[in-house]
Amino acid sequence: MVANWLAELDGRSVTVEAPASSANLGAGYDCLGVALALVNRVEVEVRSWSRGEIELEIDGEGRGELPGNHENRFVRGLESALESARGPLPDGVGWRIKMHNEIPLARGLGSSAAATTAGVVAANALLDGSLDRATQLRVATEVEGHPDNAAAVLLGGFVVSALTAEGVEAVRFDVPRDLRAVLFVPELRLSTDAMRRALPAKVPLEDAVANLGAVAVGVAGLAAGRTDLLRHLTVDRLHEPYRAKAFPQLPRLVAAARDAGALGACLSGAGSSVLAFTDSMADITRIEAAFAAVAADTDLEGRIRVIEPRNAGAKVVATA
Repeated sequence: MVANWLAELDGRSVTVEAPASSANLGAGYDCLGVALALVNRVEVEVRSWSRGEIELEIDGEGRGELPGNHENRFVRGLESALESARGPLPDGVGWRIKMHNEIPLARGLGSSAAATTAGVVAANALLDGSLDRATQLRVATEVEGHPDNAAAVLLGGFVVSALTAEGVEAVRFDVPRDLRAVLFVPELRLSTDAMRRALPAKVPLEDAVANLGAVAVGVAGLAAGRTDLLRHLTVDRLHEPYRAKAFPQLPRLVAAARDAGALGACLSGAGSSVLAFTDSMADITRIEAAFAAVAADTDLEGRIRVIEPRNAGAKVVATA
């Protein structure tokens, strides 16, 4: 029998949108992220009588690919958040979901975190805002396994996050107004799990120290509006050199963007997208040309996108 509180929600719907994100930003492995102005917009309707059935309709990225079951990341975020607040869900609950997704899958742009966080935010709306931000971030992180993308999606802007003994800590600050992200998005898909397995269990001490210094200077610089310090932050020695074995075009793409005037360039998340930061319209054109030249020379098919970082996180668009 369906729980009374859930039966009371039957037929209610909520529409939310959640942005893409880029994690790591070079040296900030698993602790830095930035929200990007590509969104996944999702409408969900409660169907407490549907015997657990899920009706999923997708327009855009992931159409025909994303699972229409309880393992769907939006559904997992939604149900995990509801269970966090009200306890186990009854077997009979189902959902009607319409998704318009602009975020490419398996390209290091946080498509999974956007879906998960959208589900958490939708649950909070259905519960009339009873989940605070800390709880929403905790639930999204539990589903995702790490907070870097989830924190950027939920909070927007640049976000520093970490798993601590007390839970998830996250600090955000706005992206400088003129900063843009030039993305090369290959047709090549890279699994986050596979790219994590490419990393060694131990790294040289000097590499760890170099990354610590880059993160410290880079984060302090960004918080102070010093975008020039992205040239340090985006230089990584802990994960990109190892992931380049699975993505051999990566070093050339990064170097070409930097040579073309980028403030900094790096692998976006676990890849395969490559992100270059700039605050110059002239440099945007040069970076696009540099990416295109490397792609042509290495037979790597892909798209080039110029995206604004987004200071707004996931949000409710409509309720009914």
